[in-house]
Amino acid sequence: MPDVVQDRAGVSVLVCDPAGPPVATTQDALDLIGATFLGATVVAVPAERLDPSFFSLGTRFAGEVMQKFVNYRVRLVVFGDISRHLTTSAALRALVAESNRADHVWFLPDLASLDARLRGDP
Repeated sequence: MPDVVQDRAGVSVLVCDPAGPPVATTQDALDLIGATFLGATVVAVPAERLDPSFFSLGTRFAGEVMQKFVNYRVRLVVFGDISRHLTTSAALRALVAESNRADHVWFLPDLASLDARLRGDP
């Protein structure tokens, strides 16, 4: 399935195909942001599409990507299982926890969790 814009809980979301091209550079992130000009306000990226360097905070790649989304006022949702990355990095666990308390970047287990979060379910 290609990346598609879907209405999810009343919000226009660009849902990225897990088999799509990897997000390995800030230009790749900007390309996803550019795709939101079709009307989406949220980009949901499967964790497996993110280059492994995203989860290694010392590379600063995650920060660069997240900042691009904030600057363009587009929400970023990373969905899927990132547990193997979390078990090896306290800093990543802290980033995920802090991000999930805010409104710009969320790390969620699946799209159903995104729907619940967009609806404001506790």
